Amino acid sequence: MQLGLVGLGKMGFNMRERLRRAGHEVVGYDRNPEVSDASSLEDLVAKLDGPRVVWIMVPAGAPTRQTVEELGGLLAEGDLVIEGGNSRFTDDQEHAKLLEAKGIGYVDCGVSGGVWGLENGYGLMVGGEKSFVDRAMPIFDALRPEGPREEGFAHAGGVGAGHFSKMVHNGIEYGLMQAYAEGFELLDASEVVTDVPSVIKAWQRGTVVRSWLLDLLVRALDSDPELDDLRGYVEDSGEGRWTIEEAINHAVPAPVISAALFARFASRQDDSPAMRAVAALRNQFGGHAVHKAGS
Repeated sequence: MQLGLVGLGKMGFNMRERLRRAGHEVVGYDRNPEVSDASSLEDLVAKLDGPRVVWIMVPAGAPTRQTVEELGGLLAEGDLVIEGGNSRFTDDQEHAKLLEAKGIGYVDCGVSGGVWGLENGYGLMVGGEKSFVDRAMPIFDALRPEGPREEGFAHAGGVGAGHFSKMVHNGIEYGLMQAYAEGFELLDASEVVTDVPSVIKAWQRGTVVRSWLLDLLVRALDSDPELDDLRGYVEDSGEGRWTIEEAINHAVPAPVISAALFARFASRQDDSPAMRAVAALRNQFGGHAVHKAGS
């Protein structure tokens, strides 16, 4: 099958390679000419036979909206756009509406797998009309992990369902990572445990907390047992925030995901104004000692 792929960053570059290994023809476009197969979006569209399928893998928000709008002016009726970035599901509905007016189909696809997807395959969560999903199924089958289709692929529902599912997936990921991180810190603080990396490595087999994320933590500890080479500063991609917003909208309690997101916020503060206020209050009502700025 032939596919146009817009965005050849860490994910898109490896996706192109995995698809080519599976025998598909992929024409990729990126602003970096060293990795691009086309000189522009217009050139990419010209290199594809109709009816075309174009997959977008660019940053969420304005870059994705701009790409969708530009493709809407270049593609023809009967073509199909797959948006595989981390767009918010509400954006998908606007993208689909814009393209539908031109007779162009739209599918949103949440993609998980990171830089390991080339070899391991990608977990795919798809939203859109069944006819569009079926049309792109050879591409999805090549990208997903080997094995039963339902293990690594889901047609989650209509437009937006794929990215909504990926949003919740990433919210869960926040909570899992935070739990492992807190466990690491507690082990490291203990005077009883003298070999923290060995303990965490032992959890990889036969325990109820084993997972791929745990395997990745072990890998990090193998190269830096104390994680001293890193600064404890953690960004968030936005999907954790969206997950909490939707939990509020649906009155679904999500204390673990919420706490994990707030922990990331705390990681970016060299000196917390909130904790300065707590220190001041303890000093005022109880005379508790405080640490002065600069000391």
